[in-house]
Amino acid sequence: MLHAILIGAAAGMRSMTPLAAIAGAAWRGQLPHGHGAPHWAGHPLAAAAGLALAAAESAGDKWRGAPDRVTPPGIAARIAVGALAGAAVSPRDRRARAALIGAAGAIAGGYLSWRARLAAIARWGQVPTGFVEDGVAAAATAGILDQARRRARRRAETAIP
Repeated sequence: MLHAILIGAAAGMRSMTPLAAIAGAAWRGQLPHGHGAPHWAGHPLAAAAGLALAAAESAGDKWRGAPDRVTPPGIAARIAVGALAGAAVSPRDRRARAALIGAAGAIAGGYLSWRARLAAIARWGQVPTGFVEDGVAAAATAGILDQARRRARRRAETAIP
């Protein structure tokens, strides 16, 4: 369940980054074996839409008038993606619990990263801190997906037939 809360926290920072990564990995057949992602996540249109949404979120974040991530629509999107991503990196038989844990991680990650970003903006400005946050969210998401794949592979190799 560690992967679920961590990818949820990444969704709290950038809601569309984990969505794009999950859809892209599903399309390429690179989600962990036995994952709990919905079947539509692997469709090429889902991967393209996820990438477009992530790029739009990244660009919009650099705009001064962008709403805070903790507004009701912002946190709702993070909760939804955190739940989906938490389920996607967890075994199918644990996806309901993983979705709840991913959603909780998104709430915590959203509020914590928002506070950190406000402090960073005061010192370094909106655009540079936005690019740093983009990189942190992308690297964290990629690392979590990779670790979830490795863990699922080890579990499958050691399973008793």
